[in-house]
Amino acid sequence: MLLPITLTLAAACALLNMWLGVRCARIRISDQVLHGDGGSALLAKRMRAHANFIEYVPVTLILFGLVELAIGASMWLWGAALALVLARIAHAFGMDAEKPTVWRAGGALLTWVVMVGMAVAALYVAYGATREVPAPPAMAMIR
Repeated sequence: MLLPITLTLAAACALLNMWLGVRCARIRISDQVLHGDGGSALLAKRMRAHANFIEYVPVTLILFGLVELAIGASMWLWGAALALVLARIAHAFGMDAEKPTVWRAGGALLTWVVMVGMAVAALYVAYGATREVPAPPAMAMIR
């Protein structure tokens, strides 16, 4: 089954992940830092932004795939996918600042909203359905 929203979101997230890695690599190369942050505050922030992406995006992407598989493509899923991508970009730029910024806070908050929203959608799909759920084939044979 084709999952256009999840595939598009996964591709966008792969490119964002690469972009976050390149942002770190550019500082590593210019400052000749092989391991860790080498004492560079900017590199430490960018490494943290990259790690934060890895902490939140995979489980959210899995939820997108499972929900889309269960209900099909919809405009609200497209909107949520776009929101997640924009949130992660905003967060990455916000992490470069010395002080808290609306970009960092907004990106983090929007990421959380999308992740929790997708979790609620997944639970609704799993338990809110009024259809009869057939027994797995192995269980159907036991009587």
